Amino acid sequence: MHNYFSSDFKLGILGGGQLGKMMLYDTRKYDIQTYVLDASPEAPCKIACDVFEQGDLMDFDTVVNFGRKVDVLTFEIELVNVDALEQLESEGKKVYPSSATLRKIQDKGVQKQFYAEKGIPTADFTVYTEKYELTEALVRKEWDYPFVWKSCTGGYDGKGVSVIREEEDLIPLPEGACLAEKMIPFKNE
Repeated sequence: MHNYFSSDFKLGILGGGQLGKMMLYDTRKYDIQTYVLDASPEAPCKIACDVFEQGDLMDFDTVVNFGRKVDVLTFEIELVNVDALEQLESEGKKVYPSSATLRKIQDKGVQKQFYAEKGIPTADFTVYTEKYELTEALVRKEWDYPFVWKSCTGGYDGKGVSVIREEEDLIPLPEGACLAEKMIPFKNE
């Protein structure tokens, strides 16, 4: 059993962006060694962590080797090699949130279907395996403008999300799996 507040405890963070930097504000309150892996040599976490490593978060070996150096591994971005996290878990490494959770949230279609199955409130949506299926649904008047388009994979911080107000807004969108989501009024996230 680890003593989570001893100076021997090592917390690994995959991703060294702004969310990781905010996490490090809290880890400083405790006697925790922090290790950060990020692709950018100028990652915001670099100056705030104990050990910084530059590397590709999607590279299996890089993530596994980094994870083996720490006691608990977490991530601050979804774009991480999930197979590597599964490997680390199979070796007894604590990954939080789990690789299974990350696998669900990496695909927005899977995530939204999980919400629907579990009764978690979410905007009405339909998942499409290709963009042309969405355009056909629009021809059939299955969606009203405006609505929100989301790429099922690869999106973050607003990337892979567009408000579709008219047919022309669909033109620049990439091909591939996506979902359409009803616009809902909200004041803040």
